[in-house]
Amino acid sequence: MYKITPMQLTARQKQISDFINSQSEVTGHNPTLREIARHFRFRSVNGAAKHLRALIRKGALKHRRGCARSWQVVSPLDKLRSQVVNIPIYGVISAGYSEEQKQSAEGCISVDVETLGIRPTARTFALQVRGDSMVGKHIVNGDCAIFEHGVTPRSGDVVAALIDNESTLKTFVTERGKPFLKAENPKFPKLIPATELVIQGVMVALVRKRR
Repeated sequence: MYKITPMQLTARQKQISDFINSQSEVTGHNPTLREIARHFRFRSVNGAAKHLRALIRKGALKHRRGCARSWQVVSPLDKLRSQVVNIPIYGVISAGYSEEQKQSAEGCISVDVETLGIRPTARTFALQVRGDSMVGKHIVNGDCAIFEHGVTPRSGDVVAALIDNESTLKTFVTERGKPFLKAENPKFPKLIPATELVIQGVMVALVRKRR
């Protein structure tokens, strides 16, 4: 499980956030800047505006420009949900000898994109790893590899590939302009395409289940 760090608000910022939330619940309307300034006895609305800008910067508050009462308090749960996305899992990929494999969606994996440092798109997908040919890259049996389809691989990238109509997970390598697939385990040979090599996706992240 990932550790969620709470938003660090000052005591005054917490009071203002609570005031906005309570006013919304009691009156059905969010307070204006002037009302916030009056409640906390700021000398001007600028004092209130300064605190609100800090709340927005810390992700504790949202605001639509041009709307006087559009303050919206963001709860830690809301913030967490905005970071979690579902990525479809398209079955299993062999990290061993290549094998004939039909890919179809088999559920999804929920990931915290901020923790993983990726930006999923409509072309992002995941595959469960089976085999031990990629242990040199710290990819082991049972891992879930996340890929981006449509990305041109560079030499050294880990890829999901279709080589002569068989799928496999290997390192993409080019030598003298000719591509081949390299295993990261000396027990497995490199794979040189006889007719066709299609890169289905470049690996962008790896998720490991607790064992």
